Amino acid sequence: MAIDDWLLDQLVAGEGSPVLRLYTWARPTLSLGFHQRRVEPSWRLLQEQGRIAIVRRPSGGRAVLHGGCLTYALLWPHAPRPPALAYGLATDWLRQAMEELGQPLRFGEAAVSLQASSCFASSTAADLVDAAQGVKRVGSAQLWRQGQLLQHGSVQLDPCRQLWQEVFAADPPQLDPLPLSGSALAEHLRRFAERQLAPAGFDILPLQPQELAAIAPRRQRFRLSPAEPASLL
Repeated sequence: MAIDDWLLDQLVAGEGSPVLRLYTWARPTLSLGFHQRRVEPSWRLLQEQGRIAIVRRPSGGRAVLHGGCLTYALLWPHAPRPPALAYGLATDWLRQAMEELGQPLRFGEAAVSLQASSCFASSTAADLVDAAQGVKRVGSAQLWRQGQLLQHGSVQLDPCRQLWQEVFAADPPQLDPLPLSGSALAEHLRRFAERQLAPAGFDILPLQPQELAAIAPRRQRFRLSPAEPASLL
């Protein structure tokens, strides 16, 4: 989260270029949307037991359980407005990439709800849903900063049923497996994203030591320790 936030600031400063980060998580992690204040007692208990970490995203939306998913972070300079248009353009590459894998997706149709704690409890126009089963595959959220866009998204692959039930008191999305995984899937997605959003190519990471040093102080902003209040930010 700290890296994505820092990259967005580079765009604001006029020093960055389009970036697509695709990453997985070293341990099960629950990420909360920037404006999501309530932290469920069951989440705190799982955190205290060492079964999940809890972080806060700079982007909006509701809680996402990471683990069995692929996360993307798209940094898009001067993305088109309004946000609804940017959502469509910033996720259509995913729809096309999944269709080529035999997994057609469509945009969700539900109204935005602040009642549910889970991002995957509903499917809005910002989300991508399995066209045949109506099950949400991709949830996305945005952060705009001085005309520059950070869009986060979670592509569900194989979520842990037991942990999902403990976190959200509901079953995870039941999704067909994809024919690609790991680096092959990431490369497939990147190819479609570049074709649609960055024909000249995305900025290539890894970050340099001096950049990592600049990012380090931000990390605490996005951690939510057991002793910290829900309104950390």
